[in-house]
Amino acid sequence: MAFDIGDKLVIGVSSSALFDLSESHQVYLDKGADEYRAYQEANIDAILPRGVAFPFIRRFLAINRCFPEQAPCEVVLFSRNSPETGLRVMRSIAHYGLDISRATFMTGKSPFTYLPAFNTALFLSANAEDVRGAIAAGYPAGLVLPSKIDDEDDDIELRVAFDFDGVLADDESETVFKTNGLGEFHAHETLHMARPHQPGPLAGMFQKLAAMQKMEQDAQDADPSYRKIVRIAIITARSAPSHERVVTTLKSWGVSADETFFLGGMEKSRVLSIFKPHIFFDDQLTHLQAAPGGTIPMVHVPFGVANALPAQAGIHGTRP
Repeated sequence: MAFDIGDKLVIGVSSSALFDLSESHQVYLDKGADEYRAYQEANIDAILPRGVAFPFIRRFLAINRCFPEQAPCEVVLFSRNSPETGLRVMRSIAHYGLDISRATFMTGKSPFTYLPAFNTALFLSANAEDVRGAIAAGYPAGLVLPSKIDDEDDDIELRVAFDFDGVLADDESETVFKTNGLGEFHAHETLHMARPHQPGPLAGMFQKLAAMQKMEQDAQDADPSYRKIVRIAIITARSAPSHERVVTTLKSWGVSADETFFLGGMEKSRVLSIFKPHIFFDDQLTHLQAAPGGTIPMVHVPFGVANALPAQAGIHGTRP
């Protein structure tokens, strides 16, 4: 029987996001493709260090152990490597016990065109060209930014944090803000507070994560000792009165977050340092660069007007 990937929450991850490939990438830059191939083959059994996306991917796959019958999570490796140079990556995956069996090796080409073939809800990569190409093609993708790895083995929770505008929702309101300022933005959101936003690039992923939370709630209802894994937060610079449209939008999608923060221009790092997500998605690099201590995995979603026009500072020096 053919494997049905249609109902899975599928995360596509590049080898550069999953592992620290800085050493081998330097070989490629300094000596070219042939020396890179020889280096990877010579080091085929040298286990690669964990990369920025590793803590998130490890915990995401652990959800399947809680629901072995449904096995709702799938991770697919999308790589610019050839199958030969990718062997070191696959052996590192096996070493860490990650349940990743499906892979795409493109031998130097970008893999993003194959994302829909795998029903991919998110593509994580450290290659900016690949991520921008995916977003331009209408696929959900994020650029993993460099950070220190903080992966506590006894921490089984999966904490995921999202910005709202340009990530979960489209950039309609962001366009109003950038064009006409904060006052017009609040007026626009008040006028349209009962009209849901159109989905942004990661709306599908959010909705599928929320479906997993429903599975966990059902499991806890059946067995009060069941310990939930997934926690979702929305951390947005919006404040009243623009907060109502966020609630309207999520309600129309039939989802909600465990924790929602309307910060009104406060630094997001103040909340991130307490929530400590294993991954945080934002379309604004200025928010991501303010990461507390550089230990929170940050992902830039280069979508919409925020990434097409010069940044415009509003009240508190930020946007909604």
